[in-house]
This record gives sequence, C-alpha cells and structure tokens, in this order.
Amino acid sequence: MRRFLISSLLFSSSIAFQFPFSVPFFKPKDSGYIEQVQVSPRIAIIGAGAGGSSAAFWISKAKERYGINVEIDVYERSDYIGGRSTVIYPYNDTTLTPLELGGSIFVDANKNLMRASKEFNLTLTAFEDDDSDTGIWDGEKFVLVLDSGSYVKSWWTTLKVLWRYGYTAPTKTKTIVNSVIDRFLGLYTPEAPRWDDLSALSENMQWVSLTNQTASEYFKANGVAPLFSQELVEAATRVNYGQNVDKIHALGGAVSMAASGASGVAAGNFHLFKHFLENSSANVYLNTNVEEIKRIPDTSLWSVYTSTGSRAYKGVILAAPFHQTNINLPSDLAELIPPQPYVHLHVTWLTTRSERPRPEYFGLASNAQVPATILSTYEGVRAGGVEPEFNSISYHGKVGKFEQGAEEDTTTDPEWSVKIFSKERVSDEWLENVFGHVGWVSRKLWQAYPVLLPTSEFPPVKLDQGFYYVNAFEPFISTMETETIASRNVVDLLLHEEFGMGICGALLSGAENTTLTAASNDFVLGWDC
Repeated sequence: MRRFLISSLLFSSSIAFQFPFSVPFFKPKDSGYIEQVQVSPRIAIIGAGAGGSSAAFWISKAKERYGINVEIDVYERSDYIGGRSTVIYPYNDTTLTPLELGGSIFVDANKNLMRASKEFNLTLTAFEDDDSDTGIWDGEKFVLVLDSGSYVKSWWTTLKVLWRYGYTAPTKTKTIVNSVIDRFLGLYTPEAPRWDDLSALSENMQWVSLTNQTASEYFKANGVAPLFSQELVEAATRVNYGQNVDKIHALGGAVSMAASGASGVAAGNFHLFKHFLENSSANVYLNTNVEEIKRIPDTSLWSVYTSTGSRAYKGVILAAPFHQTNINLPSDLAELIPPQPYVHLHVTWLTTRSERPRPEYFGLASNAQVPATILSTYEGVRAGGVEPEFNSISYHGKVGKFEQGAEEDTTTDPEWSVKIFSKERVSDEWLENVFGHVGWVSRKLWQAYPVLLPTSEFPPVKLDQGFYYVNAFEPFISTMETETIASRNVVDLLLHEEFGMGICGALLSGAENTTLTAASNDFVLGWDC
C-alpha cells in the first residue's frame, strides 16, 4: 500500500494548470445509465484506485491532444475513490487531522504523484521534517536505537550504524538503491520503454538479478553484510511490504529503502486520485460491482456486465487485483493470470495520552525512554527467539484540528495518534499493556500488497485484443506511483491498438519518437510530450 516507505515511519511514523475537462458524473447504483445505442466508442476501467483513476486521466490527455473520440466509464465496487488509499478521522471527527489508513507516502522519485500534487494545488506534508528517534526491535530487545533526526539526516553514515554494521554495508546498500532509482527515473523520459511483457521490461531495466533473488541473497552477493540486511533493510521491508528479506525479492528490498523526499497529501492521498478522475471527463460509477466480462461474438468488442446492467466496450482496462474482484472471465483469459497471494496486514490506529510506549512492555526500567518510532526485524526468530508482535509502531503527532493542511493542537490534555502494522489483530488488552491510556481505536484488515517472491515470470499485461491488466505490474513493484506508471503504459498500448494514436502521438516506441520534447528534470512522460 504505497506505500509506506521507510522514511515516513523512520521520521515518526505552481503554475496553474488549465484543464479543459468537465467534472465526471458520479453515478448511483440506480441511475439507470444502461444504453443500447453507442454514440461513440467506449473504454471501461474497473477500479478507481491509483491505477484506474490515473488510467482515466491518461486517456483524457490523449483526447485533449489528439481528439480521440472515446468515452470513459469507471466502475468501482466501493463507495469511495482511492482503492487502498483512504483516510479515517480520530473519534470519527472530520474536523480533526485525517489519518492515512492505506497508502501513506510517496517520494521525490515518484514523479507522477509529485507532478499531480503540484498541478492540482494540493498541500503536502513533508515527513523529512520529523525528527523522532527510531528503534529496531527483534521481539526481545532493541538491536539498534537511533537518536532524533539521525536516521533522517544521515543514516547511511551515522556512527551507531557504522559501529554495528561497518562502513561498507551502508555505502554498498546506498549504491544499490541509487542504481535502482536512476533506472526507475528512466520511465519518465521520452525514451521510456513501452511493454506488454514485464519479463522483457525487467531485462530492459537490467533488474533480472533483482527480481529473481531474495533481498538477503542479492545484498550479500553485492558485498552487504548480512546483519545489515537482516536488521536494517528488513526493518524497511517489514514496514513497507510486511515481508522479510529472506523472502521478498531484492527489487522490493531496494524500493523499500528509496525514501528521499517522503511526502503525503495533507488532506489525504486519495485526493490525488479523486482529482485524476475529476479532470478526466470520465463517468464514475461507485457502488457498482463488475460481475462478468466476455467477448461479443464475431467482433472485437467486449461486454461488461455489472450489478446494474451491461454495456459494450471497445476496450477494457482491469485496474484491480483480478483474484480479489470475483469477476467472471472467459476461461482462456482467466487461466492467463496466475494466483497472486497478498499480505494480510492489520492496520490499527489509536489515540493515547502517553507520549511514548510504556517501557515495561519492552522489558525496560520504568524510567527508560522508548523510541517514538519502532520498526522490527525477524532476526531474533532466526536466532531462536520470539517473533515481534508487530511490524511497526509509529507516533504521528498530536491529535488536533485540521485547517488548510496544518495541524493545530487545541487541547489542554493532548493525545497522540499512533499507527501499528501487525500480522495479527492486536487486542484492546494488548494496546493498554503497550500504551497505558488508550482513547479511540480503529482497525482495518487489508490485503495490502502482493507477496513479492523472487520470480522471472509475471502476469500478462495484455490479456486479449482491447483487454489490458494494470495490476500485472504489482508483483514487480507495488506502490501507488507504479500503478500510475503501469496505467500509462496500458493506456498507451490500448489507444495505439484501437485508435492508432497514444498519449503522446502516433509512434509507440519512446526511443523512436523524435517528436517528443527534450527531456529535463521537470519532464514527466504523459504529463509532457
């Protein structure tokens, strides 16, 4: 769930853009929208999360630039936009600062979401401004505690890290992460590849060795001390993906460590996806379950059957994990998508008057100070110890009124908001044991992110003519940002296939498209052409 990159938990926890698009129509279930006569070709998008909302936006860019005559229908079975990005409010009081229940942050390297926040005039909260201390817990003891700001400002070289892991471990890890970021940034340039085969993309990006090995295997082979991977890198993979370094593929491990410039939309990241749709001219059908998709015989069209009726489409974009949708597909297509397990993650938010967790829970003296951000490692279990009862605990500031993107503490007896990630549901009794006072509590069980096992095979991006699968990208890299990249690629392929024109013109191959403007640090493919 994007994605809560390590920076946010390690730190505790424009130019006006003139859109020519109309605001989408948000249809209730009983709106009676079904039509038999098609005035213009249509594309159906299933899912209104990061992938589906951005897919609608990319189509609208092609409509705006090249006059492609196509209508967009977005189907979402939930009653809200954002998918795995949504917020809650302490005590269900919407005047208080919202809390991210799902995808929490994005980073400087996430150029689509950064650009969207700028174009849509959304206020960001920079998590690097936080300076909380951070501890790594192995189930029985803290193996490392970093003082306020040390992880934020210079964790690669802080003395405690160097003393425990040596000089080469952090520097070699940083080299690996920077290499991944550098290649990742190539996906925003005019020469960015288009792909219908993720294995081929992995080869193009020179990431095959990252996706077919575990993080622990890859980092060790590249000279990183195992203890550094199994404690510090694992702290990142456990908070970001709920997975350990000896299970998750190395690309997932590297992505977990790429945390520079961590930010979030102050009012909630779902506003990014809401704005994508509002500026797409799409028809959005909330509370509408897609039940079946099948070919119309002797045509290249598709029938999409929903809880309110059916309609014919020239193209279909599936922007949700297929095996979680319960959509009935033709058997030959359903068999193309291998089962994909997802991490079952318990997210618990609470408020407490305790400024830090109780030291007694951690076996410390009653006057000891417990870090405000606690990550975890599985290394203690490997040594025969007990498993941590949580993946992470992070304090996210005082509960206060939310006004124009700023937090304002107005209470005389303040409470702090705390977020917990765990494999199992944490009980009220456990919370009281860890925090003492507990005010408000909210719990959510997510199928949060795919299990990122090492592999060289990925689901197909193209299922059939006019039928594409955005979430094929998730076993490769799973973040809010990469869903927007995957949707841009899918939209470009679909529009070229059906209309002979894509987001940025008639030529599909970025490397051959000489009509694109020269790349710069501000150039973002799709937004710019």
